[in-house]
Amino acid sequence: MTPSTQGPIMSNTSFSKNKIRFVLLEGIHASASDYLKKAGYSNITALSHTLSTEELQKELKDAHFVGVRSRTQITDTLLASAPKLLSIGCFCIGTDQVDLQATAKRGIPVFNAPYSNTRSVAELVLAQAIFLSRSIPDKNNNMHAGIWKKSAVNAFEVRGKILGIIGYGNIGMQLSVLAEAIGLTVCYYDIATKLPLGNTTSKASLKELLNISDIVSLHVPNHPSTHNLINAETLSYMKKTAVLINAARGMTIDIDALAQALKTQQLMGAAIDVFPEEPKTSESTFQSPLQNLPNVILTPHIGGSTQEAQENIAIEVSEKLVTFCDNGSTLTSVNFPEVSLPDHPDNYRILHIHDNTPGVLVQINELFSVNQFNVNAQFLQTKNGVGYVVTDVSKANDTDISLYVKQLNTIPGTIRARLLY
Repeated sequence: MTPSTQGPIMSNTSFSKNKIRFVLLEGIHASASDYLKKAGYSNITALSHTLSTEELQKELKDAHFVGVRSRTQITDTLLASAPKLLSIGCFCIGTDQVDLQATAKRGIPVFNAPYSNTRSVAELVLAQAIFLSRSIPDKNNNMHAGIWKKSAVNAFEVRGKILGIIGYGNIGMQLSVLAEAIGLTVCYYDIATKLPLGNTTSKASLKELLNISDIVSLHVPNHPSTHNLINAETLSYMKKTAVLINAARGMTIDIDALAQALKTQQLMGAAIDVFPEEPKTSESTFQSPLQNLPNVILTPHIGGSTQEAQENIAIEVSEKLVTFCDNGSTLTSVNFPEVSLPDHPDNYRILHIHDNTPGVLVQINELFSVNQFNVNAQFLQTKNGVGYVVTDVSKANDTDISLYVKQLNTIPGTIRARLLY
């Protein structure tokens, strides 16, 4: 998905936009603040670093929207101290840092940018594949140590070699296209059936892929089934001349087993961008069993850290937050019922979030009927035990709409009801 080129939605909300507070953490690209300002929001706090739990609780106590990257952990305990929070934006691909179940139960949709840094990660992986195949890290270390060791030993062209991709999602597909363009033969293994691009072929098992691949690249999500997917046993399936690359999730590889495989030359090289435990700040010390090993590239979780990717992510997630705030649409939310809503500016728009139990919609509409509101449009969707009803009603009724919204909040099972505009 590419960010919209049409600009932010400019519409009114039920209370002044300068009272709606956005908190952006961890140095999110400035284009996020720029987008929010163009949409009419001025109450923006943008911080370049992560916060301690105590600092975060203080910062979010009156925040309506929060934007995070990968370090800030949004827990149920933290959510309890942020009663005004309406939505969370993860300015990255993943949402592992957010308790999605807790946010859903509190009626807080979570948005991310699953595609915006795809190219950046794929380019890094391809560069690392070429460098490892030529043993560049080891040669580079020798040169810095004053050792001139010119040799073709353990130096291979990637043309004609087999790239095995584990997890054929957005990044895996992008990588396969780039890899084929420079002459690699590409195969993949995925637990889901995927339509391959170009000449890429699927393999029936992980073992089969590992057996034949010269380069193995991981692109799987963080899930219990992927923890230590690469371990002592699966490493033994690989060729001794093969290299392993991980720019996906840190828990996917048993790092100690990988270090042992590299030390015993069971594997020719590795490039690791993500780790089971990562420093919280740039000032923290990094330690790993993979340090100081030859033909190993270690990078500090920078797969998507390019200016282009960060700008695209900032615009994409900001656009989703603004659309939800201005319009109520929740399309692409990872934890919440998804609805795509038309603009009906001549109506009142009321949002009702509730436990997905029978009878709630009937009670909502009974209140409309009793108060003699004419319903012009109504939208309902459910997900993860949560129901989301958006109702557009005529402004012709003289009844104070805010009184009706208070009545909606008394319906059993209601999580949150509010007037959008």
